[in-house]
Amino acid sequence: MATVLIVDDDAVMREALAEAVRDLGHVAHTVSCGEAALAWLERGPVNAVFLDLRMPGMDGLEVLRRVRARPQAPAVAILTAHASATNTIEAMRLGAFDHLTKPIGRQDVERVLTKMLVSAARAASVAPDAAPETLIGSSEAMRSVQKTIGMLADSDATVLITGETGTGKELVARAIHDYGHRKENPFVAVNCAAIPSELMESELFGHVRGAFTGAVSERTGAFRQAHSGTLFLDEIGDMDLSLQAKILRALQERIVTPVGGKPVSVDVRVIAATHHELIQRVREGSFREDLFYRLHVVPIHLPPLRARIADIVPLAEHFLRRTGHGQRLSADAAARLIRHHWPGNVRELKNAMERAAVLVRGDSVTAADIGFLEETQAAADDFNWPDEDLPAAVARLEELLIRRALARSAGNRAEAARVLNINRQLLYAKLKRYGLDVSEDTTGPVGEADTDG
Repeated sequence: MATVLIVDDDAVMREALAEAVRDLGHVAHTVSCGEAALAWLERGPVNAVFLDLRMPGMDGLEVLRRVRARPQAPAVAILTAHASATNTIEAMRLGAFDHLTKPIGRQDVERVLTKMLVSAARAASVAPDAAPETLIGSSEAMRSVQKTIGMLADSDATVLITGETGTGKELVARAIHDYGHRKENPFVAVNCAAIPSELMESELFGHVRGAFTGAVSERTGAFRQAHSGTLFLDEIGDMDLSLQAKILRALQERIVTPVGGKPVSVDVRVIAATHHELIQRVREGSFREDLFYRLHVVPIHLPPLRARIADIVPLAEHFLRRTGHGQRLSADAAARLIRHHWPGNVRELKNAMERAAVLVRGDSVTAADIGFLEETQAAADDFNWPDEDLPAAVARLEELLIRRALARSAGNRAEAARVLNINRQLLYAKLKRYGLDVSEDTTGPVGEADTDG
């Protein structure tokens, strides 16, 4: 039998939780404010706390800070009717056991309380300063991501973020950095798919003057630029095998060797991301198994936007506000956004809202204003082709997908290759096969937009 303290300014909620706790065979005490909660903890041992986030006087986060600073602090579950990425991440970072959204059912109370009572209290962590901009989303999937960020931000554990292109992997990496103890130091991002393999070693490790033809001055390299901070290696699944061994050595030994130079010690937290299935690449022999497990210390998976329906409208409204045009999202537009498949994920939604904000002259964005989504959806679903043999049908589908990828990437072939999950050389071969020359208009200036050579 455990002693559970329930802290909530809502009398109905307090008693409902107390009844659920007592039905489970435990002792429940209730108080209506943070000050009373701290006073109660002085009286005797408490095994678990259910703590409301918003209360008159001292708020839940401040109470949580003080509770977690106590010796032998009890586990604390934060309760709120207004969950946000900021309060979720901060609560988990401060040592909350869980962050629950009201209303809370009896099964939730039993599940969380059972875990709280059998788990060791989490270590107290440093209180955050001003909250950085963070992730938008209240779906269960995103709340899980937010909780994970809060729990690992102050560690130096290597993180591997996976998810489709456009899901916001770099934003997650930045949130981990911004909420961690390295936040005052550099955050350096390197896209491993955007830099030619022959230049990547110099990009990451630097070089000394005269190390190779064209090295007219010394280059520091991303690892040393990120010293005492965070290095984000985006699309690491596209990294050349020969370079993977050097990355592994840098992670294991905390030493990098500039091209033509001597070894240098570095203190860097590494966060990697990829849209590939890395374990499959390991099986295929295109990614080192030892590097995979060195990166896969704390995995975070970002689901596609189509699997996070609850996040679509809040994200759309957020992007509209950021345009500064002052439009609101109408109910019919919100319904239309929810129906869309979002193959380009959050990036596609952001672009759609920015396009609508520029073109709309009224004070709200309606379903008619985002009618262009119907065209892209129709193109994706257009499989009503004439009767033809299988190879011809497959070729037609392949050409359609390539055209869509080029359109979505504004003609940037490197980005289109990433969207299609193929290497650039294969994309170039298929462009020639289907007569999609770089001068062709695919709703974007392909020749001008392509930056990879």
